[in-house]
Amino acid sequence: MLLCLIRCMGAGILMGFKNRAVAEHGKNEVKFLNIKKMLVPSLMAAALLTLSPVINPPASFGQTAEVHRGASLFNRACIACHVGGGNIIQPGATLFLKDLQRNGVDTEDEIYRVTYYGKGRMPGFGVDCKPRGQCTFGARLQDDEIRLLAEFVKSQAAEGWPNIEISGE
Repeated sequence: MLLCLIRCMGAGILMGFKNRAVAEHGKNEVKFLNIKKMLVPSLMAAALLTLSPVINPPASFGQTAEVHRGASLFNRACIACHVGGGNIIQPGATLFLKDLQRNGVDTEDEIYRVTYYGKGRMPGFGVDCKPRGQCTFGARLQDDEIRLLAEFVKSQAAEGWPNIEISGE
């Protein structure tokens, strides 16, 4: 598809040059060269090099892996109540940016704090969460896992909770 796009672009650019020629002067002789034959390979090579992931890598693999780790952890620990960034228990406490801002939980540090210790009907998931009644009865999360969740929730909220598919789940 990319090759087709590049060929179409090259053909479109050169359409005006069709059947035209350029004279190249040498020792008492004139050679005619087809512009299209000269430019298309150069344009294709330049376009491929410019569009190459080696030259212009997309989001780094590390960032993509972190997003998928965050999504996987979210799917394991949070999705039961917060599917798609919503909140099935308390509708005014969704993970959408407007609700996070209204509830004063719109920074990674605040999201971390609420996830670790809990707030209102949301149980805390931190290893050292207290009082016991405010904490989850399920598996507790390590500090780095909660930090990853906070980063994931903040980035998803900023993007309006786009769908991220996790393979192998």
